[in-house]
Parts: sequence; C-alpha cells; structure tokens
Amino acid sequence: MVRSDVFLTLTPGVGRAIVSAFCTGLIGVGLARFAYTPLLPAVVEAHWFAPAAAAYLGAANLAGYLAGAFLGRPLSRNFAVVTLLRAMMLAATASFFACGFPLGFLWFFLWRFAAGFAGGAMMVLAAPTVLAHVPANRRGIAGGLIVMGVGTGIVASGTLIPLLLHYGVQQAWIGLGVLSAALTALAWNGWPKGPLPQTSAAAHVRPPPSRVLRALYLEYALNAGGWVPHMLFFVDYVARGLGKGVVMGAEFWVAFGLSATLGPLLAGHVADRIGFRPALRCAFLLQIFAIAIPALNVTSAPWLFASSIVIGGFVTGTVTLVLGRIHELLPQHPDEQKAAWSVATIAFALCQAIAAYGLSFVFARSGGDYQVLFLIGVVAMTLSLLIDLAASERAR
Repeated sequence: MVRSDVFLTLTPGVGRAIVSAFCTGLIGVGLARFAYTPLLPAVVEAHWFAPAAAAYLGAANLAGYLAGAFLGRPLSRNFAVVTLLRAMMLAATASFFACGFPLGFLWFFLWRFAAGFAGGAMMVLAAPTVLAHVPANRRGIAGGLIVMGVGTGIVASGTLIPLLLHYGVQQAWIGLGVLSAALTALAWNGWPKGPLPQTSAAAHVRPPPSRVLRALYLEYALNAGGWVPHMLFFVDYVARGLGKGVVMGAEFWVAFGLSATLGPLLAGHVADRIGFRPALRCAFLLQIFAIAIPALNVTSAPWLFASSIVIGGFVTGTVTLVLGRIHELLPQHPDEQKAAWSVATIAFALCQAIAAYGLSFVFARSGGDYQVLFLIGVVAMTLSLLIDLAASERAR
C-alpha cells in the first residue's frame, strides 16, 4: 500500500515537481511507446501498413529511446534541464498529431523515432532532477510515484484506444495528442526551483570496479530484451494470432498497465524486506514463468492474463529493483550511483532496440510465428538470472 502521508512531509513545490515528473513518464513512455501496442492491430487492419512494416515502426520508437537516453545527459550540459524537459514533452505531443496522417513509412518512422527520443531523454532527466529536491527518507516512495506514470499511461492507452478506434485510427492518434497536450500543460510550471543540494566530498571518491555491477548492466539489458515480445507483440498475438479481436487484446493491455502502475511500489516494498538482490532474482524467476506461458502456446485466458500481469508489473518494478541494487553496490557514492544508472539505462535501451528490430525481423521471416518470439524472451530472462548467480558466486 502507498502511504497516504507521502506528500505531507514534502513542500508544495516538491509535490508539484513529482506530479510533473509523473507526467513525463506517462507521456514519454506510457503513451508515446506503449499506446502503439494496442494500436498496432488497428493500423494493420486499416491497411496503413503491412504487419511487418508496422512492427518495424514500433521498433523505431525503441531506437529513438536509446538515442534519447544516450544524449539526454550531454544535452543537459548545454541547455537548462527544465527547458529540455518541456521541449521533449512538446515533441512527444507533436508526434501523436503527426501520426494521425498516414503519409508513408518514412514519415511515421521519423515521428515514432522522435517520440522515442523524447521518452528516453525524459526518463534520464526527469526523476534525478526531482529526486535531488526530495528528502532522503522519501526518495524511494517518490521515485515509485514517478515511475507509476508509465503504468498509468499504459492503462490510459488500453482504456481510451478502443473507444477512440470507434471513430477511426486517425482520430485515435489525435485523441492521444490532445491528452498529451493536457498533461504537458499540467507539468509545465511544476518543475523544482532553486539550487540543487551540494554533494559531500565522499561522493567524489571513485569506488573500486565491481564485477557484480558490470553483470547488473548486462542483466538489466537482457531483461529489457526479454520484455520486447510482450511490449510489441502480445496484444497482436491475442487479437490476431488467437483471433480474439482488438477489444480483447486491449483488455489484456489494461491488465498489463494496471500491474505496471503498482509494480514499482510493490517491488520496492518486497525489496525493503528481503533485500534488492533476492528480490531481483525472484523477479527473474517470475518473468521466466510468465513469458513461458505464451511461448508454450498456453491459450487459456486466465493464464494469459497472469502472463500479462506479471510482465507488466516488472516492466516498471524492475526499474525500482535495479536502481536499489545500484545503491547497494555503491554505498556513499551518489555521483557514482548516478553515473551507473545512466550506463544501466543506456544498456537497457540498446538491448531493447536491438531486440525490437531483431524480433521484428524474426517475425517477418518466420511468417508471423509468435511462439518463437516468446521463446527468445524466455532465453533472455533465463540468462539474466544465470549471470546474476554466477557474478555473485565469483564475487564471493
């Protein structure tokens, strides 16, 4: 459960800043990335693009996310962070309106890439900007609330898109643009003001290299790749592969989003009690099980809902676990923690982009075989668990 007094110990300005960062996750990832998943079957059925081309357009967003995650921090050295965040929200909003006009593959590719770039930059910049102004004993719960924006965006897209699709695919894109514009207006003036807290001298002492930390980057990257079958293909698998229709596929996506909304808080709650390393291993095990359900062609609705709920929860919950694990591995080194989080985010985005393009290629070459995509996801998640176990054993 989320503590009801979370905002009571924060100044009104910091509370508003948390809301602004929440909006960036909702716009930049929850809508700009995940809204495409329930839209994909409709885009194909409207003959805007062939199935393989539509899948590649979904991967374009992940490539943009990688570029945004990589360039976000360098850009912040030359431009004010708040100015960049506002520009990224405007870019994501513009992409929704632009995608309402089917002007060809290249047009869509560029705007899907731009939306991904905006999401990656916002993910790297928004939370650290706000959390620097949050008291240390409230940063965990504040971070969870910020990441909840992603899950809220998934729920919003899965709920609104079937309604908007009654009016047409173009109207669905424009409706998303209107929602994104409203959220941008809400977040516009909520960013924190004043100087950042000063770091202590100990923060500048470089800790020794850690095999476990380097392994964590690889685990997080493989974990990101293991999610791609669910993020890009699961709704299409239910809607077209199993013949259950767009509405049923959207219902699974809503379950995915509801779980993603609560994932950061529940994962952090468990990690506080058993530790971040055991919690992360439990997460890998549960995800292996969840991805194996469609991989083994289990088509029962309850099992498919379980698969959607587990992966949805860890799409956001793993962010909390990996960030907490980094803090465990780099205690008393806040600057190194930020640098490590940046590397982890880039590794995450890189592997996810490669997986998206690779799985889109496999999907096209296999004649639309969904099972092979989920089997690859199981392998990636299993490797994450094995690497973590091996790295810890070598460290001992």
